[in-house]
Amino acid sequence: MGWLRSPGVESGRFQRMPDHDTSGLAAKVLTVSDGVVAGTRDDRSGVALRELLESHGYEVVEARVVADGVESVAAALIEMSTGFAGAIITTGGTGFGPRDLTPEATRSVIEREAPGLAEAMRLVNPLGRLSRAVAGTLGQALILNAPGSPKGAVETVEAVIDIVPHAVRLMTAAPTDH
Repeated sequence: MGWLRSPGVESGRFQRMPDHDTSGLAAKVLTVSDGVVAGTRDDRSGVALRELLESHGYEVVEARVVADGVESVAAALIEMSTGFAGAIITTGGTGFGPRDLTPEATRSVIEREAPGLAEAMRLVNPLGRLSRAVAGTLGQALILNAPGSPKGAVETVEAVIDIVPHAVRLMTAAPTDH
């Protein structure tokens, strides 16, 4: 079981998070970046997310890079979620740039939004107020949008990584602690 400091709790109390065990859970990482696709930038945030997920016991079964844009991201999310049960973390395209369209692409394919996850991810950093990231489900995949900076991607995913196993188990009808 994992332990998490409750957001906004100053007294130092901790709460036990259910179903934190990640054994047998898979994850995929989708980097959304015109620069990485063009070879003018390194995929530092994708690498950072893979390392984070693996350090928490996830098996990262796929990492992919696509150009910014609704069509490219939506198509990749559909392909990556087909027949997959686990977490898909996107990195990039969540800001205000003209080609930052990852949230629009994600909304176009998800079946159900998970606004509490996106809100929790935004709360970890003052710059989170600029994020348009969304979270939701597609089949048995939980999709989380993370920023394109390595630091932002890691800290936002860390904000919810303790509850992701429980969410995935609920989607797959696996036994849970409730």
